Amino acid sequence: MSSDTKKVDSKELFKEGNTVHIVHNGAVYTLRITKDNKLILTK
Repeated sequence: MSSDTKKVDSKELFKEGNTVHIVHNGAVYTLRITKDNKLILTK
């Protein structure tokens, strides 16, 4: 990872639950934490 890459702690993203919606080029993606504490990104 280059030094100019932004790092975000997942605790900040998921502080109010286990799902985050991300909008990229007009499409909505869902990032969620699984029961095994893994991250899944779906469209």
